[in-house]
Amino acid sequence: MAATCLSTEKIWFDKYKYDDAERQYYEGLSKARTNAHIQAQSAAAAPNSNGDSSDLQARVANVEHENQHLHKVGKDLQLAISKLESWIGVLEKNATSEKVELKPPPVCKFPALQPGKTLPPRPAPELKKEEEDDNYDDDIDLFCSDDEEEDAEAERIRQERLKQYAEKKSKTPGLIAKSSILLDVKPWDDETDMAKLEECVRSVQMDGLLWGSSELVPVGYGIKKLQIQCVVEDDKVGTDILEEEITKFEDYVQSVDIAAFNKI
Repeated sequence: MAATCLSTEKIWFDKYKYDDAERQYYEGLSKARTNAHIQAQSAAAAPNSNGDSSDLQARVANVEHENQHLHKVGKDLQLAISKLESWIGVLEKNATSEKVELKPPPVCKFPALQPGKTLPPRPAPELKKEEEDDNYDDDIDLFCSDDEEEDAEAERIRQERLKQYAEKKSKTPGLIAKSSILLDVKPWDDETDMAKLEECVRSVQMDGLLWGSSELVPVGYGIKKLQIQCVVEDDKVGTDILEEEITKFEDYVQSVDIAAFNKI
């Protein structure tokens, strides 16, 4: 009878169910409190997050502005380097073209002398025809200067002949020395007005100066130089004066070089 009563009583055998239910209840209550605390902290921190985001956006905008500025500076630096490289190439090319090959002086070879013999006489230098005529006139003694006395008639004849000779020499046209010069006129950069540069160069006018043909020769990186031909009289126009007059147009002309120089 007693065993039957105990077998129907379940309070002790189901205790673990009540323990699990109680544990789940307190866990749910704890989770609810934790969520409420987190929500309260998020609500309190919401204004600060908006402020931080605005500050972050300002910093990002500042960094982007600095990046654009640096990018522009980099482009300007690359352009300056390219121009510098082009000018270096031009200078190297000019230095190479202006190099003159130096040849050793000719060695004079003398024949071996044998005892008792001397060197042959050195031939007299050949004189030009004009110099020969002058020397011939100077050497001829037309008035018998060997005589001890010279009468008045001989002196008169001598003066007349000297006068005739001077008039003859004055009427003979002398040779005019001329030179053909090829000039390289270089601008400052590729933005220089080359038509205006050539106009400035041709505006240089001197007695004994005649301008000829011209052309634009590419140098590199879009830069062109002006090659212009001119003929000058050596006694009237010098290359230094010509270069000085052209370089006065400093707004267009960077430098002037002589590419070729030939006597006419």
